[in-house]
Amino acid sequence: MTSITADLLVRVMGCPRSVAAEWARPLDEACRLYEITTPARVAAFLAQVGHESAGLTRVVENLNYSVDGLLRVWPKRYTLRLAEFHARKPELIANFVYGDRLGNKLPDDGYRYRGRGPMQVTGRANYEAMRDVMRIRAGKVPDFVELPDLLAEPKWGALAAAAYWHSRHLNVLADAGRFTEITRRINGGTNGNEDRLSRYGRAKRALIGVA
Repeated sequence: MTSITADLLVRVMGCPRSVAAEWARPLDEACRLYEITTPARVAAFLAQVGHESAGLTRVVENLNYSVDGLLRVWPKRYTLRLAEFHARKPELIANFVYGDRLGNKLPDDGYRYRGRGPMQVTGRANYEAMRDVMRIRAGKVPDFVELPDLLAEPKWGALAAAAYWHSRHLNVLADAGRFTEITRRINGGTNGNEDRLSRYGRAKRALIGVA
């Protein structure tokens, strides 16, 4: 059984030791709960989490986009004129790009339920889903719809990341070494694939001894 330690997180994710120390135990406990315990599973999990959270340093979505950033990330939603109006206004951006989807209902839901946690849970519907999925195994879990900021805390963020992984049956793909398929299930495509693969190689070297 592979344990997640602060030393391992520093080595695999390249995060500051203070960050690694804060997240190591919650991630280790969450992974044990959801059977992410073999070297192959832990390597794939940490690589994907590392990419989604910039090595556990970004657990609340940064929506402070420039004009160019808005046009690049949401080319179908933004015209140049609209991007110029929204640029560097995170709350306005979130409510515009998320406000009519992901189960969001109220005018400020896009910002209230922006991405949080190592897997960047986004949208009211996904906050509800994570709450319900986590309660199956973890028992007493807060209502993240009422208390969304909790998903950025190590205890609940780590559990949500592991529960998300389990709910999409990613252990099976990790066992088979089908890392790109894992990326597609998480991302819907292969966005950030180069960074994900680089992190995966580093994790495999640390845990399995191969790249």
